[in-house]
Amino acid sequence: MVMSEILTVNDVLDGHVMLDVECLDRIYLNGYVPNLQVAGQVSSFMTAHLKCPIPSPAVMERIGTRFRRAVKTFADAEHIPVVRFGKTDRKQEVMRPYLARQARTGRAGVAAIGVAQEYQNVFAASQREDRGHTGNRVWFNFYKADRRVTCYYFYIWDEDFGPTFIKVCAYFPYPVKVWLNGHEWAKRQATHAGIGFTALSNGFATCEDPEGLQGICDRLGPGIINVFFERWMSILPLPLDHADRAAGYWWELSMRQVEVSRTIVFDAPRHARGFFEALVVDNLDIGRPESVELIFHGPRRPGPGRPVKLGCVPKTKVVTRDTIGVTVNAFFKSSRVKQYLKDGRALRVETVINSPDDLGCHRRLQHLDELHAKGRDVNRRLLDTERVGQGCVLASPAFERVAQPTLTEDGRRSPALRFGDPRVMALLGALCAALNSLGFTNRSLRAQVNQLLGVPTDQYTVNQMTTTWPDYG
Repeated sequence: MVMSEILTVNDVLDGHVMLDVECLDRIYLNGYVPNLQVAGQVSSFMTAHLKCPIPSPAVMERIGTRFRRAVKTFADAEHIPVVRFGKTDRKQEVMRPYLARQARTGRAGVAAIGVAQEYQNVFAASQREDRGHTGNRVWFNFYKADRRVTCYYFYIWDEDFGPTFIKVCAYFPYPVKVWLNGHEWAKRQATHAGIGFTALSNGFATCEDPEGLQGICDRLGPGIINVFFERWMSILPLPLDHADRAAGYWWELSMRQVEVSRTIVFDAPRHARGFFEALVVDNLDIGRPESVELIFHGPRRPGPGRPVKLGCVPKTKVVTRDTIGVTVNAFFKSSRVKQYLKDGRALRVETVINSPDDLGCHRRLQHLDELHAKGRDVNRRLLDTERVGQGCVLASPAFERVAQPTLTEDGRRSPALRFGDPRVMALLGALCAALNSLGFTNRSLRAQVNQLLGVPTDQYTVNQMTTTWPDYG
């Protein structure tokens, strides 16, 4: 692409942005029963709660059969289509027509129920051979294992969240998955608030009240999600009932994957494409044109005997999908930050957190606000890094401030670091080497300077290292 003007990243971000919105995007949650996670809790559930004389896999089978029948009864009574997923089916695509049909009714409801055979981490049982303390009674050991079991996908059209689904495993301890979209929720809240907007495929293209829209996006948190979850768990057929819940056996939510997004809409598609051109050209890795190098500070986790990390260098790469489609990915542990062009006119920066531990957060849903704030900070720092990368030219005034003596704001005289002076250049080289490590001390830095100067270790003294540089004025 040939443009009539050459723009930098800073030019585009400072002069051609129409809308800038930060919002949670896709949210994928685990539902688990805290009191059914280890073998002893399984035995207690069957004996103390269900009053079974022996904890047995037959109890699990009975509950699972009852649940499967309840799903069939629910589907028949509500006239809900039941769809069996094939091995290679894209579930969202298969369910899209059903969700669209439910949306046209203007009512919330279950659009369809998907049935799939999937591997899940569930409880299995083996008969105990040693009956020393049980007499002649049969006894079972319980343990977790990956088994191929039936899972039900309840695809829902919700008044607040739009298209969502809740997946329930039909086998003990009945793990649950919940999928939501923060942008869909924000669109509906903006409509209720009377804020006019036009939509992107998954976001906002224009908005009459950007501040009001950002306020709506800021409100999405654990409380709103829990209300949604409890509302539908009271409607759907489930393997656990009200008596189980009263005894403390009910699901809690934890974060499986959270996408924290920032969408920057430009005033013309050419500026969106120009942003990526400038970004990729200025950061290409030498000899590897499929990669870019972006360096920005990572999480700081000091601990006993462990130094504070000054920064991290995520793996980065550029993926070109077509003539104008470029995606930049920066990987850190199991998570990543991605940048791409949204609908040809917006920059989407998205931190995809596959494990909250990567950002030093706990997994339970109640910590979503903390994780959201850290994800936004990652998005901001990535953009800040890209800005600095194109604003690093050492112009004459800046060079003079370093190479000639100056006065500080409080009137104190600041000495100069004359470019080309052996000591100055040796110090610069030592600092460059030191900053690539986890840190440095006066002693280790002085050893580096001595080595670069090629002088004996006692010639460049501690006093010279810690006192004012010579006045070159």
